[in-house]
Amino acid sequence: MGFADQRFNVNLSILFTELPLLERPAAAAAAGFTAVELWWPWIDTPTPERSELDALRRAVEDAGVRLTGLNFYAGELPGPDRGALSLPGEESERFRANIDVAADFAQSLGCTALNALYGNRVDGVDPAEQDALALENLVRAARAADRIGAVLLIEALNARESPRYPLVSAPAAVAVVDRVNEATGLGNARFLMDLYHLSMNGEDLPAVIDRYTARTGHVQIADNPGRGAPGTGSLPLEDLLDRLAKAGYEGWVGLEYKPGDRPSAEAFDWLPADRRAAR
Repeated sequence: MGFADQRFNVNLSILFTELPLLERPAAAAAAGFTAVELWWPWIDTPTPERSELDALRRAVEDAGVRLTGLNFYAGELPGPDRGALSLPGEESERFRANIDVAADFAQSLGCTALNALYGNRVDGVDPAEQDALALENLVRAARAADRIGAVLLIEALNARESPRYPLVSAPAAVAVVDRVNEATGLGNARFLMDLYHLSMNGEDLPAVIDRYTARTGHVQIADNPGRGAPGTGSLPLEDLLDRLAKAGYEGWVGLEYKPGDRPSAEAFDWLPADRRAAR
């Protein structure tokens, strides 16, 4: 087993960012990959012009890669924001305006995984109020995902880098997954297991894998410390991915790491070129 037996995609919001957005799908294809994922690319608007959506769709199609994951609008990311859906007022409304836009764009490219970042806590707002708003918006997002045959992903981040984000453990994120599924009856909410974030939280990664693989809709990796490529830190990522496979995970593994001080195209030397295309 090992890295060569995984289905990897490249996150074009953290890799190849030295290139304009529309050039990144082709760059990933030139590096040997056949699948990509994205954070919401338009941080300033949840509802970009049709021409912008069409241009990105064509860039993905022309590159011959598959879009396998897309975030809903999440505010300024990268930046201070960690989602919009639990923020009362304008940001919540922007998230709602984005739901069908993101779902329709995903559907146009056959993408079947939509990630909804929860959002930071807000000073002066009761956390229970934010959680109630979050559930309401996640229910809307789950229904939109179901409409296009997709899963809704709920992600845990890490407390060190996202101290105001409330979902900073696997159990916390999975509890939200359960609440959404109970509220909708659709069963299409899933855990996004990011091994980097969970390791930063000090979680027992083998135990998380054993307990939550069946509830997991997507996996992302980066080494720790540093959030770099596999092999730049001390996480036993090969062993962890093998454990996931043995636990029954057959989905995509998103490469969501920083390339360091080198071009992104040079940040994949840990994976032989002939093993990068999804099989």
